[in-house]
This record gives sequence, C-alpha cells and structure tokens, in this order.
Amino acid sequence: MMSHKQQPNTSTSNQALTSVLRTPAEEQYAQELEELSKLDRQENRACPPNWRLSPWGVRRYLLGEKLPNGFTVTTKYIGNPRVVEGAIATLRTDRALLLYGVPGTAKSFLSEHLAAAISGDSTLVVQGTAGKDEPALSYNWNYALLLMRGMTEEALVPSPLMRAMQSGTIVRVEELTRLNSEVQDALISPLSEKTLAIPELNMQVRAAMGFNLIATANNRDKGVNELSSALLRRFNTITLPLPASLEEEVKIVEQRVASISKMLALPGELPALQEIQRIVTIFRDLRSGVSQAKGIKVRRPSGTLSPAEAISVVIDGMSCAACFRGAPMRDRDCASGLVGAVVKDPQNDKTVFEEYLRTALKGQSEWKPLYDACMEVLQ
Repeated sequence: MMSHKQQPNTSTSNQALTSVLRTPAEEQYAQELEELSKLDRQENRACPPNWRLSPWGVRRYLLGEKLPNGFTVTTKYIGNPRVVEGAIATLRTDRALLLYGVPGTAKSFLSEHLAAAISGDSTLVVQGTAGKDEPALSYNWNYALLLMRGMTEEALVPSPLMRAMQSGTIVRVEELTRLNSEVQDALISPLSEKTLAIPELNMQVRAAMGFNLIATANNRDKGVNELSSALLRRFNTITLPLPASLEEEVKIVEQRVASISKMLALPGELPALQEIQRIVTIFRDLRSGVSQAKGIKVRRPSGTLSPAEAISVVIDGMSCAACFRGAPMRDRDCASGLVGAVVKDPQNDKTVFEEYLRTALKGQSEWKPLYDACMEVLQ
C-alpha cells in the first residue's frame, strides 16, 4: 500500500490541471463574446451560417467598443480598421484569407481572434514546418485500429482541416510558406471544390456552411517556399503593416505587455510609459534607418525589430526587475534583452548597434542610463 507520505496531494494536482499557461482566445474573452452575441440579437443583426457573431459583432470584438449597456469590449487589434473589415468580409465569402507581412505584425494574433469570434473555436490549427507532410493537412490513420479492422472510418484520424470542414468552422494554417510545395498543394481541392477526398474509403468530406481557412505567411523567414499561383488564386491576401506611428506602436506594446504579465502572474508594477517609449523609439529608428530625434541616417541591423520583439524585451525586463531587485522595471533591466533583440548577427549587428548608440543617444541625459547599460552589455 501507498504510505501517507507517498499519497498525491489532491488539491495540488487539481490546481495543476486547471492552471494552464495560456488559454484560447474564446476562453479568455468568453464574457465579451457573450455580451456581443446578446447585442447582435438586440439589434437584429443576422449571423452567417455557423458564425457565433455577426460581421458587425466580430468587428466590435477586434477593434473594441463600449457597448450601450456600459460593458467595455477590449481592443484586440490596434491599427487601420480597414484591415479588420477586409479580413471579416473575406471570411464571409468562400475565399480563404491569407494574412501576409513581416514577422511580428500580429498575423497569428489576428488569426486566432478572428477564429474565436467567428467560430467560437480557435484551436483548429496546423502549424507549418518543413517537416510536416500531407497527412497533417488532410487525414491520418490509427494504425492499431487499421491492423485490427482494416481501413474503416473508425480508423480514420481527421486533421484540423477535415474537422473544420465537417463542423463548418474556421481552420488556421500558421506559417503557410514553411510547408513544402507538395504539401501546400493539398489545400487546393478543399479551397476550390470545398471537398476532401479519401480514396481509401471511396468517400469525400464536403465542407459545411461556415467553413473557411485563415493562413499566415511572411517573406523574411529562411527556408520559405513560394506559394504557387494556383494556390494564391484561392486566397484573398491582406498585408499587415508595421505600426504607422510611435504612439500606435507604444500603445500596442503597452497593451500586450499588460495582458502577458497578467497571464504569467509577474510580480511588480507595469513599466512606466517612458521606458516603453524608449525601446520602441530605438526599434523604429533602426527599422527606418533614420534617428527621428537627431534627423541623421543610421545603419539598419539584420533583424525585423517588430512590436513582437519590443514586447519580449519589456517582459524580460519586468521579469529581471521582479526577480532580482523586487522593484519596477528600469532601463538597465531591459538592456540585455534589447541588445539580444537587435544583435542577431554578432559580426555586423553589434557594430551597427554600437554606432547607433554613439551617434543617436550619446550625450542625451534622459537616455544616459539605457545608453550606459547597453554599452556595458556590448563590451
């Protein structure tokens, strides 16, 4: 028998099962989705087949709005509303949606929230990698059942794509261009004919109303496989731009940092707006090749330096400050993360960043703590 000391702690085990690092968008924002659904019914806004919200409701969910009953829907996408409207309008048709742009422009984030608002399920996902084969997009087999009973429907293991076709919901394909060309081509028939053939069973899966696909892709990743013209014709492409202004980018970083720090239960206060502005300013200067403060040209590093990297730098700085100083984040706490984000190529990027620090930041009193900390890390 198990001794008293060996018995598991039931309360701890239950807590471990219920405490997850990250929950899907439809669970995080369940109350918002419910309030928007009620408003759709009050305003008599029709929902397309198998949609949880009307197109207006999806727009409100993504862009944020204070509802007539006083409930506030948080903003998920900060940027041009036309981007959101175009994405929703595409998914209302039988055309698939391709979200395109440089890394870190919230393609996956927007994809997840579109699926959550439209289908109430953002978990039907295929993650594109070079190692994925065609069954990852179509279907596979339970080989134990296959050996016992042969090729039957019971032995069939549906992919997220097949499940979405059967249920009339949204499926997401992340990093589409990371998939090999022959794997990509497996999407042509489901997107054009809305069917998925299973020749082993002499049957086809036909897509239910509401089915559609959201894919994401970028042109900066090494190992990218170009999309064929045949596949591209099945998509409406929306390019997600980098934030247009400093204020917009700071707002994006500030909002996501608050959300992530809450999810990770990071102790301590959120960083002051000034600290975030400095990191974002450096990223924007290096991306554009011009120091906005001094109006001088600077060399560009090899990385993209998107808002996603800025968010990571701030989160790392918060963690460092909380773990080792027990105080709010300051410039010195994020110096290591900042250097790591900029210097992807140790040979060239290190020189580029040192030049930027000396020409654009040196001699400015408000930048001195961050300048000194970064130069210390670079030595």
